[in-house]
Amino acid sequence: MTIYKMGYDYYVLKCVEFGVEPINFYYYCSLLSKEQLDHYNQQAQIVKGS
Repeated sequence: MTIYKMGYDYYVLKCVEFGVEPINFYYYCSLLSKEQLDHYNQQAQIVKGS
């Protein structure tokens, strides 16, 4: 679940950047597609490595 939390943190960062209110963590995990989750998790790994 830690990887999803990192992905969620990246998602929230992008929402703030674009002035969009993020959904909460529960909905993030349950409503986003596998492709969306994978993308946010991949980006979170890249950001973490920077």
